[in-house]
Amino acid sequence: MNKIDIDSKKITITSSKEIYIYDEDDTERIYNIEEKVLLKIYHYNVDSNAKVIININTEGAEVEYHYSTISYKDNSFKIEVNHNRKNTISNIYNHGVNILNNKLHFDISGIVKKNIKNCTCNQENQIINISDGDSTILPILLIDNYDVSSSHSAYIGKFREDILFYLMSRGISRDISTKLLIYSLLVNDSEDSEELIKFKNKIENI
Repeated sequence: MNKIDIDSKKITITSSKEIYIYDEDDTERIYNIEEKVLLKIYHYNVDSNAKVIININTEGAEVEYHYSTISYKDNSFKIEVNHNRKNTISNIYNHGVNILNNKLHFDISGIVKKNIKNCTCNQENQIINISDGDSTILPILLIDNYDVSSSHSAYIGKFREDILFYLMSRGISRDISTKLLIYSLLVNDSEDSEELIKFKNKIENI
């Protein structure tokens, strides 16, 4: 798939693409999928708010959205996926690390209307609190059709002590063990793009 850079609020997608985004400022984006394509979005966010709307407007289109964020102050991420045609697929993955005693909020909506059949609408959400942050996840599936496959999950907590203990028993310090787990949560299997390199550098500086 082709890689494209995003610098505008409204984006019309007419061919299969991989999109890489790195944000340190508050952003809003709208994606309109107008052809039968596979769209993969890798969105790396550092300490800022983001709002995303995805409109799947063509039968047979598929979107895969990966959101990874590091948060030091109060931040939120909101994404709305609208299945406007039948036989469409969305898989949304949102992972966040809340560093301090701040608030991190995920508001995730998948919407399938009554006359839209044979869709897949999934979301998976995780927030890890490194300290005593106040994190919330609002997973919403507004499904008005029986002929739909949909699922959601939401986890908020800390890294498990037994996993940290295992790494530390191999001679790895607690700080480095924590950083390794942050990598495993936030860094996905996308190519080592310029955006991902910037994000990795931010993880190194935690």
